[in-house]
Amino acid sequence: MNKRPPRKFKPIPGTGTPLYLQLARFLADAVRQGHYAPHEALPSERALSESLDLSRVTTRKAIDQLAMQGLIVRRRGSGNYIAPRIEQALSRLTSFSEDLRARGYAPSSRWLSRETAAATAEEREILRLARGDRVARLKRLRIADETVMALEESVLPVSVLPAPGEMEGSLYEYLDARGSAPVRAREQIRAVNASAQLARHLRVPTGHAVLFIQRIGYLASGSPVELTHAHCRSDYYDLVAELRRET
Repeated sequence: MNKRPPRKFKPIPGTGTPLYLQLARFLADAVRQGHYAPHEALPSERALSESLDLSRVTTRKAIDQLAMQGLIVRRRGSGNYIAPRIEQALSRLTSFSEDLRARGYAPSSRWLSRETAAATAEEREILRLARGDRVARLKRLRIADETVMALEESVLPVSVLPAPGEMEGSLYEYLDARGSAPVRAREQIRAVNASAQLARHLRVPTGHAVLFIQRIGYLASGSPVELTHAHCRSDYYDLVAELRRET
């Protein structure tokens, strides 16, 4: 992997755009075009300023912009590293763990709660449960390598997951082993601003835009088996849909 920008940076005079913003856009394009790999170290401020014949101040401010955009992760005493990004195809039903493994990441979870409780009115309606039915609730942070990617809350009938405390790893792998994995799902996606509590979990500023995804998973019989609410870091997630025009 070539750690230098793919071409010589050429400032554009007379545009009114500050030089550091032009450099930030140049470096961001290099990251998005794959000239730097996830987790790869970005050249130091000194190396960049010397190779591009720019001042350290300009280079530092450009790197600050990359950090604000979520394109790099700063590690104290180590340097700046290219942030991982997760590309999720909207046409395939996969789990978080499956998506990460397919892209070479190590998935893990930090459990916040695993419990059973009475279903709420909304949960009863979505999961087609009777009044008084109980559900299993799973709440965890989803992690790629060492980066928190999402806060995920899943609700399932206790008939499917009677002992949530025993759940480890991939929910879909767990359900698949018991013949209860969803075969299709319906997702709704929208942007929301992170509350103070959510921001602490995701390690973003309060009010930061995140993706909210609601998924309802269904068995082959058509019965709903999963209700999941996920808040995902928008700076790490790319949602991709392939569209075809009918002819």
